[in-house]
Amino acid sequence: MREINPAEVSAAVARMCMSANTKLPDDVRRAFEQGLTAETSEAGREIFRQLLENADLALETKLPLCQDCGLAVFYVELGEDARVPGGVNNAITEGMVAGYRDGFLRKSSCDPLTRKNTGDNTPAIIHIDLVPGDRLKISYMAKGGGSENMSRVTMLAPSQGWEGIKRFVVERVAEAGPNPCPPVILGVGIGGTFEMAPKIAKKALLRKLDDTHPDPKIAAMEAELLAAVNRLGIGPMGLGGDHTCLGVKIAVAPCHIASLPLAVNVQCHSSRHEEVEF
Repeated sequence: MREINPAEVSAAVARMCMSANTKLPDDVRRAFEQGLTAETSEAGREIFRQLLENADLALETKLPLCQDCGLAVFYVELGEDARVPGGVNNAITEGMVAGYRDGFLRKSSCDPLTRKNTGDNTPAIIHIDLVPGDRLKISYMAKGGGSENMSRVTMLAPSQGWEGIKRFVVERVAEAGPNPCPPVILGVGIGGTFEMAPKIAKKALLRKLDDTHPDPKIAAMEAELLAAVNRLGIGPMGLGGDHTCLGVKIAVAPCHIASLPLAVNVQCHSSRHEEVEF
């Protein structure tokens, strides 16, 4: 059994929280640059210019890309032959608290009824999968409220099939309009159960924007959804244009014969995430 130092885990998580909130991922930056060139709307091109300027300023000043530094979401792959003394949840939470404190990142977590702020962005939202081996991989995502509020989960009838899936996704983006700060990125979870579909939909957002799904059929579905969403013409920040969505990432899982769970997790243009492995 391999032991992983919890202090090292906490320190790495703190660094990730601070770094991801101030440095735009390279794949997202490339998408902005491509949008600046390809967008036909003058207002849309200006938005891309401003987004790139904002990214430069955030990197230079170490100030957040967006004032909404979100709830801290972690997807963890923990090897069955590895352990973190004191618990991996505790190590991650301690690191998250330190990162949001030392990075002067806004704490957005509050009681759902009293609305009283927890003060330190706790609890960290942690999803753990046990995997073979003795490694530990932690992926962090800062998930802001504007995009999260526009996300939805539904239970379709199996007979609705692909056309029903496509209709729901496109209508969700149309109804969201400018609220999630487009151009958005969509994580789509198909199958599983009521609670599993949104979990895999959000995890799909960790994929690189410019990757291609290894299953050609799913890759074609992603491309079809992306084209359909962009035909809405909502455009950057809702001002009209070709770039309503930068990418669609689909995850699938087997489901009950009587069900077709579907989740759409909407991510804003500032797709902030990083990962670390021990």
